[in-house]
Amino acid sequence: MSDASRTGASRTDPSRTDADRTRSPRTDAPRALPGHGPGPGALERGPLGHELEPASSAGRFLARAAAVTAALTVAGAVLGLVRDQTFAHVFGADGDTDAFLVAWTVPEVASTLLIEDGLALVLVPAFSLAAVRRGRTRADRPDPVRALVAATLPRLMLALAAVALLLIVAAPELVDLLAPGLTEPGLAVDCTRLTATCALTFGLAGYCSAALRGHGRFLAPATIYLAYNAGIITVLLAFGPRWGVRAAAAGVAVGGCLMVAAQAPSLWRGVRRTTRTRATRAPRQRTRPDALRLAMVAPVIVFALSRQCQTLVERHLAAPLPAGAISHLNYAQKVAQMPMVLSLMLCTVTFPVVARALAAGERERARRRVEGDLMVAGAIVLLGAAVVIGCAPQIVQLLFQRGAFGPADTAATASVMRVYALGLLAQTMVGVLVRSYFSAARPTWYPAATMLVCLAVTAAAGAWAAPIWGASGIAAANALGIAAGALLLLAGTGRRSVGLDRWRLGRELLKLAAAGAGASAVCWWCAAQVADPAAAIAAGSLAALPTFLVLARAARVRGFAPLSLLALLVRPVTRRLRHAR
Repeated sequence: MSDASRTGASRTDPSRTDADRTRSPRTDAPRALPGHGPGPGALERGPLGHELEPASSAGRFLARAAAVTAALTVAGAVLGLVRDQTFAHVFGADGDTDAFLVAWTVPEVASTLLIEDGLALVLVPAFSLAAVRRGRTRADRPDPVRALVAATLPRLMLALAAVALLLIVAAPELVDLLAPGLTEPGLAVDCTRLTATCALTFGLAGYCSAALRGHGRFLAPATIYLAYNAGIITVLLAFGPRWGVRAAAAGVAVGGCLMVAAQAPSLWRGVRRTTRTRATRAPRQRTRPDALRLAMVAPVIVFALSRQCQTLVERHLAAPLPAGAISHLNYAQKVAQMPMVLSLMLCTVTFPVVARALAAGERERARRRVEGDLMVAGAIVLLGAAVVIGCAPQIVQLLFQRGAFGPADTAATASVMRVYALGLLAQTMVGVLVRSYFSAARPTWYPAATMLVCLAVTAAAGAWAAPIWGASGIAAANALGIAAGALLLLAGTGRRSVGLDRWRLGRELLKLAAAGAGASAVCWWCAAQVADPAAAIAAGSLAALPTFLVLARAARVRGFAPLSLLALLVRPVTRRLRHAR
C-alpha cells in the first residue's frame, strides 16, 4: 500500500496534495520537495509532446531550484576553470603535472562515487521517503530521519576513514598500477597521499548533499564546488612556489573539508527539527533503515566505479605517450564536459520527484518526467557540444595559453577536446537514464553490467587507437565506450525502469544530434573568420544557437518548442501582473 493511501488521501484529489500536507509552520511554501498527486508537477506541453511548463507551486519550486542549482554549479565550474588556469599558468604541462594528475585520480573517483553518483543514487530516495514519513509520523514514534542518520552515518564514516588510511599506506602500489612508466613516480606518491584524505571528506560531503536534496533543499549542496575550488586555489597560490604541485594536492585536502563545512549547518538544522510534542514521546521503538544494505549499495558502487574507471583506463593508456599527454587529456575533458554538467542540473532537482512518484506507484508521471528531462538535457548538451567543437582552439587559448602553457599545448588540447565532445550526448543520456533505474530504491544490477561493457569497449578500443593517434585516439575510445553504455541503458528501460518509449526517444534524439552537427559546422566556420579568441567564441556561439533551433524545427523534433523555456520564466511574471491589475 502506498504512503498516500495510508493517509486516507486520494491521489486524484487535488485538494490534498503533499505540498498541502507539508507546509512549513513559518511560511506557506512546501517544506519538502513535492512528490504526489496531479497538482504538483503538472506541466504544460514540452519535449515529446509531454508537459514542461509548471502549472502549480510545486512546478515553480522545481524551476527555481533548477535555476539556482544551475547558476551555482556554473559558478563552481567557472571557479574550477580558474583553478585549472592557475595550475596551467604556474606549472604548464610536463612530467610534474602528469604526476599530480595521477594523484588527482583519487578525488575524481571519490567525487563520482561519493558525491555525484554513488551515495546520491542510494541515499536521495532513502531520505526522500524518510522526509515524507517524518511528516506523517505520530509524536510517540521514532523520527524516521534521525533513525536513518543514526543507522547509516557512523558506519559509513568509519568505513571511509579506513579506506583513506589504506590509500595513504598503499600509495606507491596505486601509482604503479595507475601509471606504469611515469617519469616522476615519487612525486605522484606524495600527491596521492595528500589527496587520499578526500575519501573521508568527500564521503561526508556526499552524505550531507544527498540528505539535503532528499528534503528538497538544494542551495547548500550546490555551493560545495565553489568551496572546494576556492580551497585549492588559495593553497595553490599561497604555497605553489615553495611546494610545487604538492600544493595543489594539499589544496584538495583543504577543499574537501570546506565542502563539508558548507553543508553541515543546514543538515544539522534539518535533522534536529522536530515538533514540541516529540520531546515527550513514548519510549523509542527500534527501526531498521535499509538504505545501506549490501544489496542496495553494491550495484551502485560497481556502476559508479565502472564509469569512473573510464578515466583510469585513459591515463593508463596515456602514461607511455610523450610527457604532457595526460595533462592534455585532463584539460580537454574538463572543458568539454561543462555542457554535460550543465545539462544534468535539471535531473539533480527532479531525481527526488521521480523517486517519490515511483514510491507512490505513479509510474506514468515518473515516465513523463524522465522523458522530458532526457529531451531537455539532450538539447542543452548538443548545443554546448556544437560550441565546444566549433571553437575548441579559441576556448583553450583563452582559458589556458599563458605562462608555461604554450601554443603547442593549445593545439594538442583542442584536438583532444573536439573528439571528447563527440561523446557528450551519450554521457548525458547515461546521467539521466541511470536515475530512472535507481529511483525505485530497489536492487538492480543492469546499470552496473552496462557500465562494465562500456569499460571493456573503451579499454579495447583505446589499446588499439592510442599507438596510432595518441591522446586523440584515447578520447575517441572514450566516446565509443560511453555511447555503447547509453544505448544499452536506453534499451533496458522496459520492465527494469520506468518504461520509456525507447524508439520514439531514439528518433527524436537522433534528430537533435543532426541539428547539433549542423550547428557545429556553422560555429566552426564563423569562429575561424575572427582572429581574437574571445570574439571568435562569441561569433561562433551566436551562430550556433539559431542554427541549432532552425535545424531542430526543420527536422520536426516532436514537441520541440525553443520558446518554452522562455515561457517558463516569463509566465509567472505575467500572472503576477494580471493579479496586480
